[in-house]
Amino acid sequence: MPYSAKDLRGAADAGVISTADLDRLLAFLAQGPGQDAAGEASPAAKFDAAHILWYAGALIVIGAMGLFSTLAFTQMGGRALTICAIAYAAAFSFAGHYLWHRKNLRVPGGLLIAIAVSMAPLAVYGIQEELGWWGTFGKPGTVRDFYIWVKGSWIFMEIAAVAAGIVALRYYRFAFIVAIIAFALWFMSMDLAPWFAGMDHADFATRRTVSIWFGLAVLAVAWFVDYSSRNGDFAFWLHLFGLMAFWGGITASDGATELGRAVYCLLNVGLVALAVILMRRAYAVFGAFGICLYLGHLADVVFKDSLLFPFALSLIGVAVIAAGLVYHRNERAIAAWLAAHLPAPLLRPRA
Repeated sequence: MPYSAKDLRGAADAGVISTADLDRLLAFLAQGPGQDAAGEASPAAKFDAAHILWYAGALIVIGAMGLFSTLAFTQMGGRALTICAIAYAAAFSFAGHYLWHRKNLRVPGGLLIAIAVSMAPLAVYGIQEELGWWGTFGKPGTVRDFYIWVKGSWIFMEIAAVAAGIVALRYYRFAFIVAIIAFALWFMSMDLAPWFAGMDHADFATRRTVSIWFGLAVLAVAWFVDYSSRNGDFAFWLHLFGLMAFWGGITASDGATELGRAVYCLLNVGLVALAVILMRRAYAVFGAFGICLYLGHLADVVFKDSLLFPFALSLIGVAVIAAGLVYHRNERAIAAWLAAHLPAPLLRPRA
């Protein structure tokens, strides 16, 4: 009889098993094939030649139809672009469905479904081009410009990508589809800026503010998904793109005082701490970059003429490495301490 992670957490909430036993049991079960909240097997993430080729091929196809499209591709006309996008989506949907259900090849099948989802913006662009439905902000440019320029007219293409992704997830529980949704949401955070500003091109400060708040909203959704079910790592892409929007907006802030920059460094230290608590490496990556940026500022401005600064900084780096070694040696003890002292809702995403 299959049991999901939600069932085990329910048993812990009812007092049948302790929180520590729950953590150990989930860690043990995580070594085997993953299951989603409904108990259905989901593809485990791997890093072998086959998976690299599958993901690389999918990214090439997605990029070919958008980022790397030439001007001649756009000159096909709106009707031809829409027909092309629908034909691509239908072909990849059929092939993905066949691999997913008939051959039980979830990873290549899911990637083909993700490619089909990525055709939604192209189809909407073709419809808008054919009917001239560009709205207040006018035609934003070619298909390729979607990946380059920020403009409010792209918003309908992004809505289409999100909607298509949600529909696909209803039938195919594949985590990379969330990447398409998160990518569209990230772009949407920038393209919403002209709507809020009421102008054709929002200024940099407005885009930065929208990015920060939109990133926080995406992170909140990611934490909710983590809290509900971590299986299949559906929240990974939401964490990644939410951090890109939030951290990028904070990092791009200008005119900060030294106190403000020190607070920025503390924020990044907090991201690293969250990475340890939530077991999310993305937070550690962005936090480490932010700390390095702050240290670079200290070296270039504050301690520009200090001979001892590089040596002091080297000692700090060695101390951080030593802290990592200590954590590695005492990882289980630290995990047990966290389980005993932190609130259960905060620890639940770690499972």
